[in-house]
Amino acid sequence: MSFPTLWRKWMKECIRTTTTSILVNGSLTDEFLLERGLRQDDHLSPFLFLLAAEGLHVMMTTMAESNIFIGYRVGMHPPTIISRLQFADDTLLLGVESWANVRAMRTILIIF
Repeated sequence: MSFPTLWRKWMKECIRTTTTSILVNGSLTDEFLLERGLRQDDHLSPFLFLLAAEGLHVMMTTMAESNIFIGYRVGMHPPTIISRLQFADDTLLLGVESWANVRAMRTILIIF
């Protein structure tokens, strides 16, 4: 998405340098690093998820436009073709029943 290098470094630092502790029987444990994933209460998490979801959207669009993945048809004249629905942190991938679609979806998810 052509984000500047400095901006990408800032985002990486925000994710990799976060520490937390746990309250056990009223006492805090020692702090430890959070090394994986996005935290639900982090204000950056929704925006970082949207960036990742946009990557999936672009891949699905490319596959659908190339007729490698065939979406589900809704309606008659003209039909609307739906290959994905995304809302908040949910993604639903829709397509016709075929092994070609299964292989295409598998490839998309592996790359993603």
